[in-house]
Amino acid sequence: MSDEQRTITDLGELGDAVAGAADGQGGEGSSAARAPDVPLREPRVDARGRAYATGRRKDAVARVWIKPGRGMLTVNGREGGRYFARPVLRMIINQPLVAAGRLEQYDVWCTVKGGGLSGQAGAVRHGLSRALTNFEPALRGVLKTGGFLTRDSRVVERKKYGKRKARRSFQFSKR
Repeated sequence: MSDEQRTITDLGELGDAVAGAADGQGGEGSSAARAPDVPLREPRVDARGRAYATGRRKDAVARVWIKPGRGMLTVNGREGGRYFARPVLRMIINQPLVAAGRLEQYDVWCTVKGGGLSGQAGAVRHGLSRALTNFEPALRGVLKTGGFLTRDSRVVERKKYGKRKARRSFQFSKR
């Protein structure tokens, strides 16, 4: 290590140098100068003007299509509010649309199978987020920071032999 002592004023000078580099004065290699050059992905839309994505959560798998519309949600041929009757489940599904500021701009049509209602709602949310990024690639940053594009990998642990459930033992009998 070096023997020289650093002071608070040295930190101030370092902060000014970093701020100058961020403004583009520091040199050619600053990240602010390269950010606009990053190309966005191309929108992936089919011939009918829809974007498709698959979402997964627990044992549930959701196939989701979105297209511009009035904000209708259709799940397995039924109205979304009827299929997901609990308000919490409807809130989970709407989270990506609220974060992106597109709440009533897209019609969502999806088919879900496997798992329970909670897992299915999470799968629809995941698929909807991925479909939004396919339709509007500029929304990827907003949805990524919200954590909507990450697949929740938690699943139910399997039952082990000699146990009552995954970890629960049988009740011990002393006599």
